[in-house]
Amino acid sequence: MASSDDDMPLAGSRKSNGTNGVTKSLSDSRIPASVDAAMDKQIPTNGEIMPGISMANGDVKVEDTPMQDADNNHLTNGSANAKRKVRDSLSRPDYADAQSSDDDVPLSKKRKTTTAPPGSDSDDAPLLAKAKANGKTVTKPPRANAAQIGESSDSDVPLGKKLAKQKQQIEKAAEKEAKQIRQDEKKEAAKSTKKAPPVKKVKKEESTDDDKPLAKRASAATSKKAKADSSTPARKTKPNSKAAKKEETADPEDEDDEEEDIKWWEDPTKGDGTNKWETLQHNGVVFPPPYQPLPENVKMKYDGVPVSLHPDAEEVAGFFGSMLNSTHNVENPTFQKNFFADFKDILKRTGGATDSRTGKKIEIKEFQKCDFRPIFEHYEAERAAKKAMPAAEKKALKAAKDAAEAPYMYCIWDGKKQKVGNFRVEPPGLFRGRGEHPKTGKVKTRVMPEQVTLNIGKEATVPPPPEGHKWKEIKHDKQGTWLAMWQENINGNYKYVMLAANSDIKGQSDYKKFEKARELKKHIDRIRKDYRKDLKSDLMADRQKATAMYLIDQFALRAGNEKGEDEADTVGCCSLKYEHITLRAPNTVIFDFLGKDSIRFHEEFEVDPQVFKNLKIFKKPPKKEGDDIFDRLTTTQLNNHLKNYMPGLTAKVFRTYNASFTMAKLLSEMKSEGSIPEKIKDYNDANRKVAILCNHKRTVAATHVNQMEKLGDRLKGLKYQQWRLKQMMLDVDPKIKKKKGAEYFALPDDLDEAWIQEHQAYLVEEQKNKIIKKFEKDNEKLQAEGQKPMKQKELDERLEVVKELEKKFKKENKTKKVEAEGKSPTIEKLEENVKKFDARIATMSIQAEDRENNKEVALGTSKINYIDPRLTVVFCKKFNVPIEKLFSKTLREKFEWAIKSVDEHWAF
Repeated sequence: MASSDDDMPLAGSRKSNGTNGVTKSLSDSRIPASVDAAMDKQIPTNGEIMPGISMANGDVKVEDTPMQDADNNHLTNGSANAKRKVRDSLSRPDYADAQSSDDDVPLSKKRKTTTAPPGSDSDDAPLLAKAKANGKTVTKPPRANAAQIGESSDSDVPLGKKLAKQKQQIEKAAEKEAKQIRQDEKKEAAKSTKKAPPVKKVKKEESTDDDKPLAKRASAATSKKAKADSSTPARKTKPNSKAAKKEETADPEDEDDEEEDIKWWEDPTKGDGTNKWETLQHNGVVFPPPYQPLPENVKMKYDGVPVSLHPDAEEVAGFFGSMLNSTHNVENPTFQKNFFADFKDILKRTGGATDSRTGKKIEIKEFQKCDFRPIFEHYEAERAAKKAMPAAEKKALKAAKDAAEAPYMYCIWDGKKQKVGNFRVEPPGLFRGRGEHPKTGKVKTRVMPEQVTLNIGKEATVPPPPEGHKWKEIKHDKQGTWLAMWQENINGNYKYVMLAANSDIKGQSDYKKFEKARELKKHIDRIRKDYRKDLKSDLMADRQKATAMYLIDQFALRAGNEKGEDEADTVGCCSLKYEHITLRAPNTVIFDFLGKDSIRFHEEFEVDPQVFKNLKIFKKPPKKEGDDIFDRLTTTQLNNHLKNYMPGLTAKVFRTYNASFTMAKLLSEMKSEGSIPEKIKDYNDANRKVAILCNHKRTVAATHVNQMEKLGDRLKGLKYQQWRLKQMMLDVDPKIKKKKGAEYFALPDDLDEAWIQEHQAYLVEEQKNKIIKKFEKDNEKLQAEGQKPMKQKELDERLEVVKELEKKFKKENKTKKVEAEGKSPTIEKLEENVKKFDARIATMSIQAEDRENNKEVALGTSKINYIDPRLTVVFCKKFNVPIEKLFSKTLREKFEWAIKSVDEHWAF
């Protein structure tokens, strides 16, 4: 289990641009007043501060008509040889005519930034130089529409300003709430000092608990309540009534699980100690099976000649050959280059390749001459055979696998059985990476026991390594929550085996994360006030720090760490380079860089004019492409500054706080009514608005259009079934047409005869496949029980139903009449069924609209990682929505602490 960037220590050093290993800051240490004054004339900073909301959810569109500036120079701001297609970002596609997007276009072929307009300032000159070489017009990305964020579209106020205004209102509410929290705490502290002895009173007045985390204050309040309760007469109650009831119904075999009902979240201080465990026992890790060589008749070909390879080289060839159907990877030039370089290295180490017929040496030099298709066809045949395997055989194989892995699935942590998250060592293969990773295609080597370090209790039995091997090291690190670790060869990252998401340790980690965000509520107004003040500081370091905090808080940028030369060129706020920002007067900033996981961050924001002015100063000569924007700031310095406001505060807490606080405000204003699907849509609308307000977005999935087409066909299918029911009503009583009106029985507008015939053919084929599958399953069952399988005659008889259905459809198309079906059909029965279809159609329409609206918003990521799960629980309890509708079984286990710890009145 690899740790993500978010979990890694923040780097304090910068990548050197010089030869002495130390980066020299190009920015002056101070900003002269004359520079500020000159820029104030160009960019007034006394207007209303209203940070913009990014609606550049798509990528730029390249046209062949060149845009020219006043000097007749073509303007663009990206790669000279790149061309980017339109992405119909937020327009609703017609289900039948939707076009595929360009999501599969490699990032290297996409444009880097949007255009710099006529009159751009000289500090963007290097980007303009690129533009001259391209000569293409770049238009703005499509903007979000009102429906997509749950807003009414009947206002004359532009959407960007409306959202920005709402964001500002939420910030004002946060400021008000922060002041109120501090006032309440001071009042509470004042009350407690009055009750304390005179000597201690001075101490209390000098120091309030302003800096205590909410969790600790909650703990203190609980302690006070406990003391108060102990001083009052005890009431007669049934001791441990719940526990007693459980004991009466518990299965003796489940006694070991009794401890799992301990509500650790009711004790916020639990787990704050240095040691995470005292005793720990586990069985190590599961290694992938050894490589099975290909059959003699399956050979890779080079220049048309089948070649024999050493098993190690053959295995690597198989990595590439087995994934020929993944064109996104195998057709990527970077993927091909990296794979072939590693493949040639292993060929060199293992003696190279030989002609399988003559044994003559063959030197493999060119990737284009390699033919991996025979390997692909072999693995495809194996996959097909496995898929076609009888259900009983599949079940037996799975049972054997589960039995072999059972000892590794759990560990004993401080005497309690806990589930292990990822106990399998990743098999060797080709590294894919995310986004445009520079190492995609490189060979992930097989991890051996000699590379694995185990973490286990001193008194525990060390699990034996595989025969003939030994562990790298055995540790007894009580401060670590990992069970095993090793270093992978691609990026040199350490992979860890940890407890499962639903374990106490993981739950406590999530709990503390969201409690930290709640704690930020008390300080957010002071932080924002301070950084806004420092936006005008004459010290360059302070102004850069304030500007970075503004970007992190307002636009959810990650802090960012410097990368090595051979790592992915991913950046965050503090590591932004000159070329990652384009400025467009009066106050628009365009970001274009590779963010976490090599995902492209390409957004356009309207910023505070003072921030715009600062960024212009940070880009002034002698800075050029490749230089840092924030050259007097590191993430370590930024986080050390944040810790002055609140213990443990780092830049990433702002993402969680902003998402959770925004969701809390939206939920407090929500009045969700109607059916369960309608209520879920209300929740998703709020979640989507959080993502837009907090700038958490994703690229439209390549499969989205196909999914919407399928959903559209299913919706049409329901309408067709409903229409047939109405036609049956006419068959039962033709006079009802006059009573109901001709419109009631008319064919829906989005259905036509051609579609109906196509759908009928689909229904016939679907029925046929169902019968065949059922027949095969019944035969498998008979064979498993030792009985004779049914003959083909039985299947033919069953398929008579399909022939009847086909005849029925042909007759309906010819006569334009639908005969009533079922036993003694009546108008009342048919009408009741029509109403049922109304409900189904309405539900599916809501789901289709919801999915379309969510195409550019990662609701899952937002819901799991940024929004406090207790807010989702509050929504479900407040509006009577089953928690299963919003949290899967895995998430219900992961967030058990949230589900069991709050009611509908809980507030973030």
